[in-house]
Amino acid sequence: MKIKKPKVTAIVGPTASGKTDFAINLAQKTGGEIVSADSRLVYKGFDIGTAKPTIEERKGIPHYMIDIVEPEVDYSSGLYAEDAQKAISDILSRGKLPIIAGGTGLYFRLLLENYDVPRIEPDYELREKLKEYSSEELHRKLQKMDGIRAAEIDPNDKKKIIRAIEMAEHLEKPLSEYKKEPLYEVEWLGINCPRDILYERINKRVDLMIEKGLIEETQNLLKKHGRIKNLICTIGYQEMTAYLDGAISIDEAKEKLKQNTRNYAKRQLTWFRKNEKIKWNYEPVKLKK
Repeated sequence: MKIKKPKVTAIVGPTASGKTDFAINLAQKTGGEIVSADSRLVYKGFDIGTAKPTIEERKGIPHYMIDIVEPEVDYSSGLYAEDAQKAISDILSRGKLPIIAGGTGLYFRLLLENYDVPRIEPDYELREKLKEYSSEELHRKLQKMDGIRAAEIDPNDKKKIIRAIEMAEHLEKPLSEYKKEPLYEVEWLGINCPRDILYERINKRVDLMIEKGLIEETQNLLKKHGRIKNLICTIGYQEMTAYLDGAISIDEAKEKLKQNTRNYAKRQLTWFRKNEKIKWNYEPVKLKK
């Protein structure tokens, strides 16, 4: 007899496509609660630069996996999966619908596709050795170790490549081979729009971030935490840090942020389009002015 799995809804798509508003609207209609699947929303203080929904924007809908650790914490995808499963269990225990919304593909993979990956503790000695190599050299190394994982990571994202190599070094087999029977029955909903419209939304979002105080937020974060990797390697803060250092003008910083965000959106879509279960017929919510 087949065991009936609990139902959850996953809302995926590129950045600035309207996932957050769509998830909140869906939660209001269904009595659901939202579990964030964004690798930067977990950090306290990363607000404007990550487009983190404010308390007002959440419209009274409970949100989980937001503001759970300080930026100094090296919060892994494995830890995310463990903590998010606890949040889902809590939501289900109260008869509510868990709605998992975000754009971090690996988080969805470990949480909803149930990759049973052993927890790998940071290997700081290995990381220091790997830092001596270029991103291109590291990416080639990862391709030999785990080609599937290498294809999912931006060849210029040195931090993620190093972490992937670190995991590959300690795992007995490639990450893709750790898949087990999923824990949930998942309804996959994709939010997207034509490229020109998506890029326009991204450009408007960046302009809004500057208006809302992204420069000041970056200054405050640098003052409080220093130049930690989770800050200066995050899109939004890395460009504003370059501006604050005097390396580029504010106009150059804005253009870099827009371009980097567009590139990130491309990578997100590449990841999610591999999932044939996603229904991509959902219209994005209008971007707030």
